[in-house]
Amino acid sequence: MRLLGAVACLLGLAHATALTYKLEAHEKACFFATTEHPGQKVAFYFAVQSGGAFDVDYSVVGPNEKVILDGSKERQGDFVFTAQERGEYRFCFNNEMSTFAEKVVDFEIAVENEARNAQLPSRPGTSPEQTSVLEESILKLSAQLSTISRNQKYFRTRENRNFSTVRSTEKRILNFSLMESGLMIVMAGLQVFVVRFFFQGARKGYV
Repeated sequence: MRLLGAVACLLGLAHATALTYKLEAHEKACFFATTEHPGQKVAFYFAVQSGGAFDVDYSVVGPNEKVILDGSKERQGDFVFTAQERGEYRFCFNNEMSTFAEKVVDFEIAVENEARNAQLPSRPGTSPEQTSVLEESILKLSAQLSTISRNQKYFRTRENRNFSTVRSTEKRILNFSLMESGLMIVMAGLQVFVVRFFFQGARKGYV
C-alpha cells in the first residue's frame, strides 16, 4: 500500500523520521522517500519488534525500478547507500509468507540533504589546520552519536523480543495448566464412574 504524500515528505527531511507499522498477514507495505539530486546518502534501518519468528522480507527499489537492497526472513537491518539517481525510492516490507501472524516493524528512513563538503565558518586569525582539526572532531562526535543511536535501537529491539517471548511462555504455561486441570477433572469423573459401576455390579450379583 502507498501512504499519503505527507508521510513521504516527512521521510525526505534531512533528519531521520522513525515510524512503527503493523504489518498484517499476507500484506505488503511500501514507503517512499525522494532524493533531490544524485549523490545523496540514504540511511535505512528496520527491526521486527513482535510477531511470528520476528522476521520479514524487505526490498529497496530505485526510481528506475532497479533493486538496490533486498532480503528474506530478516529480523533487522541497518544500511546506508548513495542515491545514484534523482527521484523516488521505494522501501517495502512483505509479510505475504505469513499465514496468520502479524508483524510490528520499527523503521527509519533518512535522506541527507546537506552537502558533505560544506565549509565551516572560520574566525579571523585561525589557520586551515585548526579548521581541519575542528571538522575532524565534529565527524568523530557524529560517528559516536550514530553508534549510540544504533545501540539504543538494538537494545530496544532485544527488550521487545524478550518481552514477547516471556508473554508467549506465560501463555503456554497457562494453556498447559488449564489442560492439566481438565485432565484431572476427567480422571476424577472416570474414577467415580468405575467405582459406582463395580458397586452396582456387586449388588446385582447378590440379588
